[in-house]
Amino acid sequence: MKFLNITINLIIATATTAMMLGLTKPVDAYPLDGLDYTGIQRLEGYRLGQLGKARAKKLPSGALLNLKQVQPRLLKNSGMQIPAADKKFSQEVRKLLRSTSKYGIAVLDLTDLKNPLYAEHNAERSSNPGSVGKLAVAMAVFNALKESYPSDIKAREKVLKNAMVVADGFIVHDSHTVPFWQPAKKRILKRRLRIGDTASLWTYLDYMLSPSSNAAASMVMKHMMLLKKFGKNYPVSRKQEDEFFKGSRKELSEILRTVLDQGVAASGLDPTLFRQGGFFTSGGKKRVSGGGSTGTPRELLKFLFNLERGLVIDRFSSREIKRLIYMTQRRIRYASAPALKDSAVYFKSGSLYRCRAEAGFSCRKYRGNVTNLLNSVATVETKAGNGSDGKPRHKALFYMVAITSNVLKHNAAVDHQTLATRLHRLMQKRHQISNPKRILTAEELEARYQRDKKILMERKKEKQKQSAQKK
Repeated sequence: MKFLNITINLIIATATTAMMLGLTKPVDAYPLDGLDYTGIQRLEGYRLGQLGKARAKKLPSGALLNLKQVQPRLLKNSGMQIPAADKKFSQEVRKLLRSTSKYGIAVLDLTDLKNPLYAEHNAERSSNPGSVGKLAVAMAVFNALKESYPSDIKAREKVLKNAMVVADGFIVHDSHTVPFWQPAKKRILKRRLRIGDTASLWTYLDYMLSPSSNAAASMVMKHMMLLKKFGKNYPVSRKQEDEFFKGSRKELSEILRTVLDQGVAASGLDPTLFRQGGFFTSGGKKRVSGGGSTGTPRELLKFLFNLERGLVIDRFSSREIKRLIYMTQRRIRYASAPALKDSAVYFKSGSLYRCRAEAGFSCRKYRGNVTNLLNSVATVETKAGNGSDGKPRHKALFYMVAITSNVLKHNAAVDHQTLATRLHRLMQKRHQISNPKRILTAEELEARYQRDKKILMERKKEKQKQSAQKK
């Protein structure tokens, strides 16, 4: 576990009161061979990058599945239910946590479909899901599509691919960058969305769920409401858009609440346990008022489970949402664990941290001293592992996890990355043919964290010293 990989990239924030919602580093999803099907242009850049024909980072094998390989895996087991929590498995999972009082977690091991095993700890605990709430937006969009075209998948695909979204005042303000493919220069340019940026609804969904752009999310939510209102007449003219959003704030707020809750309910989930309350940008909130957001590990895990069963809206919607959260570029937080590099990871995370002035404390990203929430949901698919002798080491793994944590002053991103490695080792151990790597104890984990923290401070002092000498 490389604590410094994330720690060195910390951004120092103000020591006075600060709140940051849904902050993420760029991550990209969707299988790389999906350009012709979706029209998402950046996929071509990353695909060519793997062939050495464009400037793009080489991806691990777990990120190279094609469209046909990314499918819901439990379509033939749609009647399967999440079993009651197993006491022993829950104890094993609980031992992996930095703080049992500050974590909520739900884990479902589906490696052996005949004997699924479930573990949980504080799984009913609710918190603000941050950017994980964008999954609720995706459900609402696909539900609105199904309502308009209940049995016409081609029509839904046509809307996703051909309906154009033009960024407007709803995008204000957002710090996230999104990828733009520049074919003439054979490179991907990453920048913030600007007013006037035009792309398909499918592309904006990709922007929302991949680099987790709040600006893109607000544009998707705007068009989600338009799709709900106009049905088969969507997309509509700019004049019709403007007229619609001149309606009363109360009516617009009711439409927003209805379409979001209906998407969650249509996926077999409880809107009181998983809810996105409103827009992700001030520009969106200014136009349409919203409410509070909430999520529990148990309900978020149920989302992942239903996705695999084809029950998130329907089979088409489940497949496409799974593809939209399939990580095919830089992995962050939980998904950045080195142990997962050869695994396919379907992932979303969201953070919310807040700081106040405190002697000797410096507010930093993922290290709030008032609130330090980080939510992660992930489904992991791992091929059977072989040892250096070529003999099988563990079975092919298939499991899912939902986590919420609120450990103050600790780097939550590093903690989730570490937890991912430890949980993966536990899964390997549970399905081992020969011994996997040993799982670190809580004491060893803390010692490594303190060691890396000390190294970081020494490097920082050295840089300050060198900077002073140059002056």
